[in-house]
Amino acid sequence: MNDWKNPEIQTARVMIDLFCRQFHHRKPCRECDELLEYVKRKIGQCPYADGKPACSHCTIHCYRKDMRSRIREVMRYSGPRMIYRHPALALKHLLRRRNPHRTLPSCFPEKD
Repeated sequence: MNDWKNPEIQTARVMIDLFCRQFHHRKPCRECDELLEYVKRKIGQCPYADGKPACSHCTIHCYRKDMRSRIREVMRYSGPRMIYRHPALALKHLLRRRNPHRTLPSCFPEKD
């Protein structure tokens, strides 16, 4: 899979890079590389596939609690800065989040 063709991974990569440069003073550090690899693996395994909603609107939370808190920290810092550093990417990310009600493929039962 070409990472730059997947907008979710592209956005995560840019956000993690912004965060890493500010707090770890080098790019990329081992910790941030591990987070990006985890994000890529989870997005690649998502049962929603192309109809994937934003993770915050998803009914299936597939991230481990520690990784979820790390990516939230990255997004809280990088999200507002994306508007100035990568405006087109930030706008695309916001537009993707507007359609949170996507359905799972038929092989996955809906949760009650």
